[in-house]
Amino acid sequence: MSQYQPPFRADTVGSLLRSDELKQARRRFQAGESDYSALRAVEDAEIRRVVAKQEALGLKAVTDGEFRRAWWHFDFLEGLQGVEGYSSDQGIQFQGRQTQARSVRVTDKLGFDPEHPMLGHFRFLAETVDKATPKMTLPSPSVLHFRGGRRNIDTSVYPSLDTFFADLADTYRDVVKHFYAAGCRYLQLDDTVWAYLCSEKELAAARERGEDADRLQHIYAEVLNHALADRPDDLHVSLHVCRGNFRSTWISEGGYEPVAETLLGRVDVDAYFLEYDTERAGGFEPLRFLPEGHKQAVLGLITSKSGELEPADTVSARIAEASRYAPLSQLCLSPQCGFASTEEGNLLSETQQWDKLRHVVDIAKAVWQD
Repeated sequence: MSQYQPPFRADTVGSLLRSDELKQARRRFQAGESDYSALRAVEDAEIRRVVAKQEALGLKAVTDGEFRRAWWHFDFLEGLQGVEGYSSDQGIQFQGRQTQARSVRVTDKLGFDPEHPMLGHFRFLAETVDKATPKMTLPSPSVLHFRGGRRNIDTSVYPSLDTFFADLADTYRDVVKHFYAAGCRYLQLDDTVWAYLCSEKELAAARERGEDADRLQHIYAEVLNHALADRPDDLHVSLHVCRGNFRSTWISEGGYEPVAETLLGRVDVDAYFLEYDTERAGGFEPLRFLPEGHKQAVLGLITSKSGELEPADTVSARIAEASRYAPLSQLCLSPQCGFASTEEGNLLSETQQWDKLRHVVDIAKAVWQD
């Protein structure tokens, strides 16, 4: 079935390396040296270029590379009603690197603005695509809660977190409805949090913030399921899980076993994009919780953190190993993450990025032959 509808045997997570021209245009705009229309013109041209490139490689789902964003998550979240961005005391700590000092907090009742700019971003992508399926990538609802937790949610607005989670679920239900109305039929929710829930270090940090860490996976599953309830049959929703991706570094480690039964068995999405490019992700045994039927597991066996190509026979062997726990017909292949979760991008060249995506397409053709 994956040959004809999302996810596809060869798929992509979403973000792409920004060109020097795009980076310079953004710097000029931020410095007040050009207006937004000048930046928008460069963005439009660069998106058209990478859409055409993705289609030429044979990808059946394409994205805009997240070229209108600085962050994979904050740009969208700041556009929600009740959410504001701010300059935090420090950035998010990765292995040996730290992001810019930026975060978001909840200051008022949550809601979705029908004028959210990313609806326009999707419409432009859909108009630009020729034959492929336009894919929209958005941060998952749990991302708004996990990193800051209770301290980043105004207690005068939400004295009870139960009310916060109920409004968060309703807000994302509106997100789904509005993107569907805009023509989106392939929606990906990016969710690093499920991997953090597999990390003892991240769980300990959550407990220090005052969270009931043992309940979080069940709360997040309920929020997602409410947000996705009653969605149209022709809207395909995937959940992308990774362990952090900034300048080719990472945050968490640990296999999927602690959350697999809830994540794979109870969260009502059509597919899971699962990071599997290093030993940090553990083995394929958790795939046994993937229900038989239409659900797909997209194996992130191709790393986006370096330019070196994985041997094709090694990747094929790993897919065969995964098929011991879930049917081959329910498996697909992709990079483990995007190539530029923030505008800085990972440490590889654009040529290497395209070679990686071509590698995904070629290996998928050889393995599934459908």
